[in-house]
Amino acid sequence: MIICKPTIDRLFLYICILLQIQEEKQEFVSSEELGDRLGVTPQTIRKDLTVFGQFGKKGKGYCVGELIWNIEEVLGLHCRRKIAVIGASHLGWALMNYCNFTSMGFDLAAIFDVAQNKIGSSINGIIVSHIDQMEEVIREKNIDIGIITVLEFDAQEVADKLIAAGVRGIWNFAPCQIKVPSTVQIKNENLSVGLSSLSFHLARQTLAGKEVGVL
Repeated sequence: MIICKPTIDRLFLYICILLQIQEEKQEFVSSEELGDRLGVTPQTIRKDLTVFGQFGKKGKGYCVGELIWNIEEVLGLHCRRKIAVIGASHLGWALMNYCNFTSMGFDLAAIFDVAQNKIGSSINGIIVSHIDQMEEVIREKNIDIGIITVLEFDAQEVADKLIAAGVRGIWNFAPCQIKVPSTVQIKNENLSVGLSSLSFHLARQTLAGKEVGVL
């Protein structure tokens, strides 16, 4: 079964909203209410969810607790996964202090860097190790996912070492495309591309306003 990326991305957003609704002590929620809170159509929500099964109850909507559990099951969040951050930079620091990792089922297990002033320091109870120890530590701790926040020209080498150590997923924040085998899942987050996309849409919006005489 092929699931489109927008659907997968929306599933996590559904969980975030559902958790808020659960905190409000609301037992059931309709696709209309979910749509209003998320800014998407009820049809989109129903279409996304029916890909994985029939979760709703006629006349009541979705049971909030059950839907959270089912979406977490679909996303594989019930299996806790260990992650390693490579690069204790400002971005790496921010990711390591992201409090939602644990609640989502991810455990920070290792941090690596090359700067001597960082080696041996502790971040959230994890000692920063030298990158030369990466393969050994990853195997020892059975780490599933590596998060790359190093410079562009180091990223591919780091990825190769992660893959050699047995990592099955890579989240890459370096501004480059990394090559991985088909057995490894990769998610590239190029911050420059995101900003450029925003700039493009703002420019188009301004141009549209000029065309109709708004500006």
